[in-house]
Amino acid sequence: MMRQLIRTIEYFLLMIFISSGIHASDMKTSFSLPEAQSYAMEHSWFLRNTSLDIGKAQLKVWETITTGLPQVSGSSTYNKFLNLPVSLIPGEFFGAEPGTYIPVKFGQDYSSDFGFTVSQMIFDGSYIVGVGSSRIYLGLARQANEKTAIDIRNAVAQSYYLVLIGEENLKVMTENLDNTRKMLRETELMYQNGFMEEQAVDQMKMLVKSAENEVLKAEREISIATTVLKYTMGMPLDEPVVLTDQLESFIRPLLGNGTGLPFDYTIHVDYRLAATRLSAAEKLLKLEQSTFLPRLNGFYSYSKTAYGNRANLFDSEQSWYPSSLVGLSLTVPLFTSGQRLFKVRQAKVDLDKASSDRELASQTIQKDYLTALANMETAVEKYSNDQENRELAIKILNKGKIKFNNGISSSTELMQLENQYIQAHAAYIGSIMQLLSSDLELKKAMGKL
Repeated sequence: MMRQLIRTIEYFLLMIFISSGIHASDMKTSFSLPEAQSYAMEHSWFLRNTSLDIGKAQLKVWETITTGLPQVSGSSTYNKFLNLPVSLIPGEFFGAEPGTYIPVKFGQDYSSDFGFTVSQMIFDGSYIVGVGSSRIYLGLARQANEKTAIDIRNAVAQSYYLVLIGEENLKVMTENLDNTRKMLRETELMYQNGFMEEQAVDQMKMLVKSAENEVLKAEREISIATTVLKYTMGMPLDEPVVLTDQLESFIRPLLGNGTGLPFDYTIHVDYRLAATRLSAAEKLLKLEQSTFLPRLNGFYSYSKTAYGNRANLFDSEQSWYPSSLVGLSLTVPLFTSGQRLFKVRQAKVDLDKASSDRELASQTIQKDYLTALANMETAVEKYSNDQENRELAIKILNKGKIKFNNGISSSTELMQLENQYIQAHAAYIGSIMQLLSSDLELKKAMGKL
């Protein structure tokens, strides 16, 4: 029996271990750029607050709607008079002389009542406007969330590009380091055989150290870019991540002619936000204008009251006296010394500002598009030139190495050529980032990101 129990426990623990392993293996660590952006849409910390704002706005809509639905309130009181109120009755009613009064107490020491009131809004102009305004507020929350999502997709793409560029840079720097170490070994061998001076060996050692620094720098840049990418995605920073897209797949489509995307500023989120704010300003003006309208409410009230000289009013023999009431309540605004009028005028000013903001948004979006388009053209040209310069620098460096090995040029000249190549390569790497960033800015300006 004990052996069977032990085997059962072992089997249970084995199943837990296997299921844990399966869960760990199912955890996604490899991402293309679209997958990384989709992951960020679900896990980014930046989107959580704007998503909560949408939920809050939805609740605000329902809060506004419920103010026009039937309202029920209940009340109950229990009173004990320490001193009953005194009323004066003319004495002549009791045979006393005219002009005299007799003090009389009416009531009993204890009283209690309970009841409820039902009210229903029949007409209120501010309610109608308020429901529409709350829905506009919900639209603003959704558009703010959309704008945040665009910014996050942009940030994820920027970080993704930086990692890929860093990996490409590390690859080139590692190859350069290997070639430089090889040349150092060859130079040391030639020095030992008397074909090189010791200064040439020292110069090559300096080149190796410089190349090692470039490799270390590239590794640190990759580490930083990867951390930023995981942070932007909302991914645990201690989890590994592998990027499946190749850098060339992003560069090649950008070297053609034209953007390939139609431009319509009205679909841009900034324009839609400005248009929604204009609608909100229109609703606020109507809300202020609705304060000139009357308000009509219906109500029904029911209550029961008991009186007695004993503290216990809730025994079965106690009499309770019901009362009920039904009616209408009409409130008509008459005069507020111009307060409502000035609020309406202020709302009109806000409406004019919102209209100007919408026009400004349309002009700004078109300006940003034209600027981004020009920057994109510049980035394409710069990339092509820097790519050509890098290829020329590689060609010149390789010839310089051949001359150095044949004793035609000095180690100082080789070092200058090496530095020239590093600078050309750095410019090339920078132009790649500028090209990809310009593409993102163009897409963002067109509302296509």
